[in-house]
Amino acid sequence: MRRTEPEDHGPVRYGPPLPADGLPVLPELSAVLAGAAHRAEAQPVGGAPALLEAACGYFTRRGLACVPDQVAVGSGAPALLLALTAALAGDGADVLVPRPCAAWWAPYARLLGRPVYHVPTPAESGGVPDPYALLETVRRVRAEGGDPRLLVLSVADDPTATVAPPELLHETVEAATAEGLHLVSDETWRDTLHAPHATVLLSPAEMQPDRVTVVTDLGGSLLPPGWPAAVARFPATGDGRHLHARVLDILTALDARIAAPVAAAAGYALDEPPPVTERREAAVRLHARLAAAVHAAVVAAGALARPPQAGRHLYADLAPLRASLTAQGVGDAQELEDLLTARLGMPAPGGHRFGDDLGALRVRLATGSLLRGTDEDRAECLMSPEPLELPHVERALISLRSALDDLRDDAQRWEPPR
Repeated sequence: MRRTEPEDHGPVRYGPPLPADGLPVLPELSAVLAGAAHRAEAQPVGGAPALLEAACGYFTRRGLACVPDQVAVGSGAPALLLALTAALAGDGADVLVPRPCAAWWAPYARLLGRPVYHVPTPAESGGVPDPYALLETVRRVRAEGGDPRLLVLSVADDPTATVAPPELLHETVEAATAEGLHLVSDETWRDTLHAPHATVLLSPAEMQPDRVTVVTDLGGSLLPPGWPAAVARFPATGDGRHLHARVLDILTALDARIAAPVAAAAGYALDEPPPVTERREAAVRLHARLAAAVHAAVVAAGALARPPQAGRHLYADLAPLRASLTAQGVGDAQELEDLLTARLGMPAPGGHRFGDDLGALRVRLATGSLLRGTDEDRAECLMSPEPLELPHVERALISLRSALDDLRDDAQRWEPPR
């Protein structure tokens, strides 16, 4: 079975980073960071005791009880995933990921020289492979002499902004563990559900606690993405303790320590005091409204997109507008990325960045890019009862709708007469 090869196409081979929230830094976080700026000592690899206790509290409040020996802190989720991949698949094993998947997952396996196989996801959601496609992929890889050992997935997904239903997740987790795979669950976006009371989100670690390691990048909901910090929770088993120790060895070799001021801010955020939870809830409400508006604009223009359920982004498929795009010299996702980034005045990374087919006309649109203006303008969005009617947000949405509508109108002109 042919593994998924990286596409050497476009000015940047990998990326993009996590979608930013477009908001000013929470003042209380800034104060904590500034208060620790004088600290010159290095943090221990894997996190100091106070930070590990804070991470344990964070996981325990989400139904994933743990102790400090089960937790590690790193300088961003990519560093933790690299260490996990090296520990779990660095000795000749293969890595499985959904198609599409977060842009930073596959490159870390490739850096280690490990094959990466993308597994299709079902129509209703991304982030979690279809269980039957997963079993077929495992069978084919083994038939060709491969050794699939690691599956990375995400219940609240980047790039599709969907949440996998529990029944699908259960079937996929059962299939993966029956085949002896270890699962890494990226739960960066679990705290950004747009309708938290109407959306059921379960962690794979609740279903198979002995076979799942959870990774959460704090840039998803607790810290600015530019302050790299992430936490990992390991199984409470002998294998889990061995994996934890091996990951710490690799983080030590990489010197992947979290900076002391960022560690102070991360510990404060992981404790989830009222300023942090109130900002997170307000930001989620704002981005849910922005994502709904972007989704409406995409669909009105004749393109396709699943309704966003989490995060600060949306995954759009412009295949219905292919005739118009072809006439403008756009034939693949990189060319679509270039066109839309220029027209929209905001990043529109193509689906090939997320492991999707280069020929598919898909892009991820980030809602934080719509929050323009001064810090005061952007902070006002959090307090306004009608943030989409604020002038700077309204202008950004009008610009987005206009660019998409132009593509729709061009496509209609290129339709053959009936």
